[in-house]
Amino acid sequence: MPVEDTNTSADRPDPSAEPLPHPVTGAVFPSPVPAGAGWPDDVADADTPVATGPDEVAELATQSSLTEVTARSSVCRACPRLVTWREDVAVTKRRSFAEQPYWGRPTPGWGDAEPRVLVIGLAPAANGGNRTGRIFTGDRSGDWLFAALHRVGLANQPTSEHAGDGLRLAGVRIAAAVRCAPPDNKPSPAERDACSHWIDREVALVLPSLRAVVALGSFAWTAALATLSRAGVEVPRPRPKFGHGAEAQLEYSPRSITLIGSYHPSQQNTFTGKLTEGMLEKLFERAKSLAEFE
Repeated sequence: MPVEDTNTSADRPDPSAEPLPHPVTGAVFPSPVPAGAGWPDDVADADTPVATGPDEVAELATQSSLTEVTARSSVCRACPRLVTWREDVAVTKRRSFAEQPYWGRPTPGWGDAEPRVLVIGLAPAANGGNRTGRIFTGDRSGDWLFAALHRVGLANQPTSEHAGDGLRLAGVRIAAAVRCAPPDNKPSPAERDACSHWIDREVALVLPSLRAVVALGSFAWTAALATLSRAGVEVPRPRPKFGHGAEAQLEYSPRSITLIGSYHPSQQNTFTGKLTEGMLEKLFERAKSLAEFE
């Protein structure tokens, strides 16, 4: 049975917060943005059930469609620390974005509904996906990621600045292991486990078309192995180790799925040269070749 939304008005974002214009559409929104308010690509509405604890996350994720996973995960309130953090950031804002509304909700997966390549990251950035409502959008990591996808022909444009900016992915879906921006980019084990039901269901739904999974960083690598294993994919023992360009062949009858590791395109890695544009482009060329696009 669907989980009843038991949140009181005191639990929800203040609808009286000063509305500000969306940078693309010009429509005005409070921060955080209520479900169904008209934010670009928001598939949730006022009737979307809200999970308020790990058990409700599991219940709402199980047997849901891909659209339902997207909607339900985008209104989740299961982890109090993450809810407080993401909404506080949406209200206080970074000075450079002070005149923009902040999404301030969990950031769901997005892209192709039948992807051949799945990209998994850790979590949305506090002033990136938490602001724009789309994972890896509006931050430096996204600048690198989508430029690389565009160069190899997997995205129609090299930039990802805001939801509604016209970006489309070709045979690619992007999701985060943890859907809320965590303080210091460090979700707790309990928060990771609570959120795992969303990505588990999403992966189970797109598994029939998958050929390659790209894990951005060691956390995403570990999360990818775990969620693929729970979906019935055979993971080798001992578990493969993360590294940039590392590959693991995972059996899923009647074919295999290749997990590819990449250094995360964070400023810490790109500024120091640990990750270069060429390295990232080469990795996505490899993923594209494995995906056997027609």
